[in-house]
Amino acid sequence: MARMKELYTAEVAPALMKEFGYKSTMQIPRIEKVVVNVGCGEARENAKILENVVGDLSKITGQKPVITKARKSIANFKLREGMPIGAKVTLRGEKMWEFLDRLFNVALPRVRDFQGINPNAFDGRGNYSLGIKEQLIFPEIEYDKIDKIRGMDVVICTTATTDEEARALLSKVGAPFAR
Repeated sequence: MARMKELYTAEVAPALMKEFGYKSTMQIPRIEKVVVNVGCGEARENAKILENVVGDLSKITGQKPVITKARKSIANFKLREGMPIGAKVTLRGEKMWEFLDRLFNVALPRVRDFQGINPNAFDGRGNYSLGIKEQLIFPEIEYDKIDKIRGMDVVICTTATTDEEARALLSKVGAPFAR
């Protein structure tokens, strides 16, 4: 079992139940899924770029990404409906816990001048969004083998109903929030 999942079941869940006074264990907030998304608009001219993005994402997450396509045509961006414009991965279960462990304990501390992640980036329903400026912070990516530095969005979806519950859950799991 993943180290972070063991921490959640042994320490975090009982602490949250005590802190918020839940009557049932099913009320305790838990992390449902993690979605990692990379948008690359330049993929409309060059399909090779999308292959590199898919390769990087699969190295980082350990799972094959899905190519996302444009939903609408936008003339100013020279974009037609159905054109590939990015890739995303939805992580659940063991892979999700392993990814979160690597993100919080290995990748984020490698960011230059890292002060912590923004504690206010919740959406009002208990989900947390995090933007990463470069894929190089992950140890799986080799600096010499990338074609371009790309950012990514990481969304952590929880079953918490309020931001306060989700913030407590993530901080107890080990999210490095800024003070």
